[in-house]
Amino acid sequence: MSVRNQLIKSAGYNESLDMMYLARGGTISKRRINLLQVGEVSFRAYCFLRKFKRTFTIDNELALVPVVHKESMVI
Repeated sequence: MSVRNQLIKSAGYNESLDMMYLARGGTISKRRINLLQVGEVSFRAYCFLRKFKRTFTIDNELALVPVVHKESMVI
């Protein structure tokens, strides 16, 4: 599955994602995001690290992992 298709699928489920991203200058950045919009070459997301909406290039995406929130059952 391509990164773009994975982003579209995650946006459909309204999932938060942890991502590894190749930032400007060649540094690797880890971010937690909520997807807002997926385009052909980039995507918009709310970045919890910067607390702001950001635009990311799809080609600079290194890894995406859905954030799993486990719910405990109260009896």
